[in-house]
Amino acid sequence: MAGTAAHAQDGSDADALAKQLSNPVASLVSVPFQFNADYGYDGGGERYLLNIQPVIPMSIGPDWNLITRVIVPVVHQDDVFGPSGTQTGLGDITPTLFFSPKQPTAGGLVWGVGPVFLLPTATDDLLGADQWAAGPSAVMLKQTGSWTVGLLANHLWSLAGDDDRSDISTTFLQPFLTRSFPGGRTLTFNLESSYNWKTDDATVPLNITYSKVTQWGGQLVSVAGGGRVYVEAPDGGPEWGLRLQLTLLYPKQ
Repeated sequence: MAGTAAHAQDGSDADALAKQLSNPVASLVSVPFQFNADYGYDGGGERYLLNIQPVIPMSIGPDWNLITRVIVPVVHQDDVFGPSGTQTGLGDITPTLFFSPKQPTAGGLVWGVGPVFLLPTATDDLLGADQWAAGPSAVMLKQTGSWTVGLLANHLWSLAGDDDRSDISTTFLQPFLTRSFPGGRTLTFNLESSYNWKTDDATVPLNITYSKVTQWGGQLVSVAGGGRVYVEAPDGGPEWGLRLQLTLLYPKQ
């Protein structure tokens, strides 16, 4: 790692890492710490969410990788469901497995498919669904020059859980577009849209973030920041938010 870090300031190395970060199924070990703050709930509610999202690729043969992506949410919220008070703790953990070819298709398409799971790990009823859920997940993208365009999607259905809680049937769609610039810098646009088929509610935030690959001591990192507006939200939901992200990078030597 020391040898890799020594060259982190080289523009081409930073650019290559930034391009890999734009690809959810790249062969790059990373640990993002994504902080989100949402405002504009009815009654002045606020929500602060830290997503810890390790990404671990593993070769499973000459032609395929298995990419494990896990989202571990740590939440602090106040009056986000009307006058519901304050809750702080762990939310529901979401692991996803992508089976992805090591090489793009002849047309340059990168893709991966696999299962996604929802684990009822929330420490408070208002921080999770109290349901076990699973479903399919897929990602596809194309990288051309300094541009990356793609789509990540999944759907979750309830498998088991508390009979007093609502079943889950939720579709998640994340179209994304990134533009890379010299020096490991990237501008990203995405919609993290979800639709709850049980309640007919849509949540559609538009996120705009700017990131840069750099080096802190001997550690390669990507630092990002930006904001979002909610194109659509359930009644009483948030109107806007902020995002900060620190990603630890562990490229192959």
